[in-house]
Amino acid sequence: DVQLQASGGGLVQTGGSLRLSCAASGFTLETYVIAWFRQAPGKEREAVSCINGYDGRTLYADSVTDRFTISIDYTKKMVYLQMNILKPEDTAVYYCNAGHRMVVTGPYWGQGTQVTVSS
Repeated sequence: DVQLQASGGGLVQTGGSLRLSCAASGFTLETYVIAWFRQAPGKEREAVSCINGYDGRTLYADSVTDRFTISIDYTKKMVYLQMNILKPEDTAVYYCNAGHRMVVTGPYWGQGTQVTVSS
C-alpha cells in the first residue's frame, strides 16, 4: 500500500525556516510524482510544489518560488520541503501527495502537519 507520513511542522517566527519531511513507503519513488499541498483555515487546499521522482523536475507555486525547495532522498525514501523566509501567509496544514503526473493531484495523501508562522 502507498503510504505517506508528513512531519516537521511547528511554530516559527516570520523570516524563519522549517523543513518538512514526507516518508514514503509501499511504492517506488522513481515512478511517482510527490507534491506538497497546504490548506489554511477557511481556504481551499492549494498546491505548493511537486517533484518528479523519475527525472527530478520540480514545480513551485508563484507564492513560494525562491523561498521553498523540494527535494528527494531516494536512499531514505524521503521527500523534503525546505521552507525559508517564512511569512504569516504560509500558515497552513501541509500535506504530501503522491501520483503519476505533474500538476495533477495524485490519489494518495499523507496526514497533515501544521505550520504556524507568527508575525
